[in-house]
Amino acid sequence: MVQPHTPEVNINEVLRQVAHEKDIDLDRWIVALEDAVASAAKKQHHIKEPVRSYMDRETGQFSAFLYRQVVDEVEDPAAEWTLEEAREHKEDAEIGEEIEIPISTDGLGRIAAQSAKQVLYQRVREAEREKIFGEFENRVGEVVNGTVRRFERGDIIVDLGRTEAIVPRNEQSRHERYSQGERIRGVIVEVHKQPKGPQIVMSRTDPRLLVKLFEMEVPEIYDGTVVIKTAVRAPGERAKVAVLSLSAPASG
Repeated sequence: MVQPHTPEVNINEVLRQVAHEKDIDLDRWIVALEDAVASAAKKQHHIKEPVRSYMDRETGQFSAFLYRQVVDEVEDPAAEWTLEEAREHKEDAEIGEEIEIPISTDGLGRIAAQSAKQVLYQRVREAEREKIFGEFENRVGEVVNGTVRRFERGDIIVDLGRTEAIVPRNEQSRHERYSQGERIRGVIVEVHKQPKGPQIVMSRTDPRLLVKLFEMEVPEIYDGTVVIKTAVRAPGERAKVAVLSLSAPASG
């Protein structure tokens, strides 16, 4: 029976497609794959020495190498060689040079697949976290809308779409009560890097929220005719806003 022909997969095209879908730089994907192959090769061959891998950008093929640094005095035998040891593998080796020794990448099998999956997942998550942090770190003072997702020890966790934000208890108005699924608006007051991703802190009490809402609702403030000089508020009770009019007085 004639078997149907299966077209050869072009790994470069696959990488470009996934990089585009995830909106992650292609080089980041390739480095992640190279790290995954290096890690899999170490496990497959039971190697303790440092291993690095390269992907040929034209063919999509991977190669892996042990590597050692040539030094005057060896401090780490797993990663360093003396000049005499290095010249057993490369006659013209010099101090400070790195010597690479090819190792097989054939038959990595399940170990390679598992390692690649773990490394890629980790790198993708890291890239997504970095991108979200970069997007929000410059938005401090901006008013955003979200949906109440859940409550944690008095804090409100807000769904912003691509990520979550937190409204701590001390940034909430004591006169307001929210339910899960309800819309909520707040001003971004802080953005922190955390191991599990960026932490975006929203406030319902910060005076900047009042200022931004005035700017959105009052045309004269939006167009700069009237400038807010300062704002003070007791959330849910009262607020004071000092303004300055920049419009020229009418001529008599």
